[in-house]
Amino acid sequence: MNLLIMGLPGAGKGTQATKIVEEFGVAHISTGDMFRAAMANQTEMGVLAKSYIDKGELVPDEVTNGIVKERLAQDDIKEKGFLLDGYPRTIEQAHALDQTLAELGLALDGVVNIEVDPNSLLERLSGRIIHKKTGETFHKVFNPPADYNEEDYYQREDDKPETVKRRLDVNIAQGAPIIEHYRSQSLVYDIQGNQEIDDVFKDIEKVLLKLK
Repeated sequence: MNLLIMGLPGAGKGTQATKIVEEFGVAHISTGDMFRAAMANQTEMGVLAKSYIDKGELVPDEVTNGIVKERLAQDDIKEKGFLLDGYPRTIEQAHALDQTLAELGLALDGVVNIEVDPNSLLERLSGRIIHKKTGETFHKVFNPPADYNEEDYYQREDDKPETVKRRLDVNIAQGAPIIEHYRSQSLVYDIQGNQEIDDVFKDIEKVLLKLK
């Protein structure tokens, strides 16, 4: 079974990816792990990626696509199938993935799309606060400190509502054409992410058991 998992930051994609891998035994291919492995193994694309990263530059699409292709060409993929997590990030990468899969004689079985209302994600992602003295982390809504006093806490730049909103807007804009691309191939399965973690997984499991 060959799958993609998609969802906005904070939608619980990582948690569900881990559960899918445990339950269905597919190879988990996350972009970060893939880059680290390619660089550690000094593959052709790994060496190339490192040359950009060492200069503090963004790794170009053709290198990222090359690293994905190297990984998908490995023996375990034909045996176990895969779950791609964090790729493709752009419509250009989605087209490159189509080409890669065709060249390797592989096909996608489904795209798991975890849907969560962006407003609730904004609340979830921008609620993190840190105690100035202890460095302890809390959440304004889900895990508030008993003695909350605004002066004693701070927020990292990444957690501020305006930063989170920008990040969500970019992800929505980038993700929409990718979802449409796969929807036109009848590959997308929308999963309601505003539920308990185990309930989200039950819905995913129902879909994947049919695809098996």
